[in-house]
Amino acid sequence: GALLALSKPPGLPIRGSPGDLSLDALLPVLRQRLGLAAELHVVKAPAREYSGLVLLSSCYYTTKKLQQFFTNARLRGQYPATYRAITVGVPAEVEGEIRTGLCWQQHGDRAMVVPVPAPGRRSLARKDVKSTLTCYRVLGAVGGCALLQLQPRTAFPEQLQVHLTLLLCPALGDHEHSSRVGRVLGVPFFLTPETAPTRTQVLDKELLSWLGLSPQRLHHLPLHIHLQELVLP
Repeated sequence: GALLALSKPPGLPIRGSPGDLSLDALLPVLRQRLGLAAELHVVKAPAREYSGLVLLSSCYYTTKKLQQFFTNARLRGQYPATYRAITVGVPAEVEGEIRTGLCWQQHGDRAMVVPVPAPGRRSLARKDVKSTLTCYRVLGAVGGCALLQLQPRTAFPEQLQVHLTLLLCPALGDHEHSSRVGRVLGVPFFLTPETAPTRTQVLDKELLSWLGLSPQRLHHLPLHIHLQELVLP
């Protein structure tokens, strides 16, 4: 009917400045290619850095109805979005939950999302900090990496990346948060943002060899978090 699903590559923003490459800018071309009479609207899409499912609609009322469903789903205890991620490191438990407060924090000239392990009631009430939760399950592991299924029960920018660092298993290609996981004698531990400046993810030689990447080209490695499934009403 009115619905169209696409798979978005990582790095493509949903909206951009005039003249920039974005999903919104591509919609008129897509409409023309498919011979659709009506304009296409974005119903649901993953963040810029993620790959995966994009849900479009050519009907204004369908778009509004589905957007309202996604907005209200969590209030009804429904979690329609399921992600997959490849992580550097394998979680100690096969499945579990990651709970923490998250907030924006200024570091120098840039704002970063940082965990707040025990947020106070006042900070939560003022919405300075948001209580967040992600459920995860390990689907497979090889060579020190794992394939995880992730179901966010809350929504906050960069929630999945930060939660994976708290598991001490950052997402492959996470050049924003992976520096917060340090290692001593091969044992991972969590570093605070103050002591771990943002840098290109560091991978061992064996993994680089499997990926066919040189250390000089590592910064081109995209974030391996993928919106796998959307459940519709």
